[in-house]
Amino acid sequence: MTNTFKFCPQCAAPLEMVTQLEDGGEKARLRCPACGFTHWNNPTPVLAAVIEYKGQILLARNAAWSGRRFALITGFMEAGETPQGGIEREIKEETSLDTSSLDLIGVYDFQRMNQIIIAYHAVCTGDVQLSPELVEYKLCDYADIKCWPAGTGYALADWLTSRGYTPEFVEWQKP
Repeated sequence: MTNTFKFCPQCAAPLEMVTQLEDGGEKARLRCPACGFTHWNNPTPVLAAVIEYKGQILLARNAAWSGRRFALITGFMEAGETPQGGIEREIKEETSLDTSSLDLIGVYDFQRMNQIIIAYHAVCTGDVQLSPELVEYKLCDYADIKCWPAGTGYALADWLTSRGYTPEFVEWQKP
């Protein structure tokens, strides 16, 4: 992911890529030559849910996506919340569903977006009402789900494997 920081948030001087000795050796980072600020560019925690709803898996299509790609419900963790509380909030905000059970699937890197994905299996109840962020959803039988070879697709594959299914991977075509 390209870095969008160009100026120091402390003094507004232009940031420069500067190599310095840190724990573990030399490391190039965006740094401010005027005040010494370092932009660490650490990965952002993202929450994801394999939602089990009425005996099937709910996948949704984001309004911002071109084409008809469906994926897991995801969202950013907010300050002051736990990962579990955050994914329950995201599920409620994006689908109006209530979470009755929540179990950790695993933690996955998504380096292309500089994110760490914390994925859960959520059993949900209620009536689906999508937020404006989502335009469509579908319910899939476990055996019919196709996983994608990135971030949340690996979480879905791990969950399917834990249920005795052999996941099938497909490539998402670029729009």
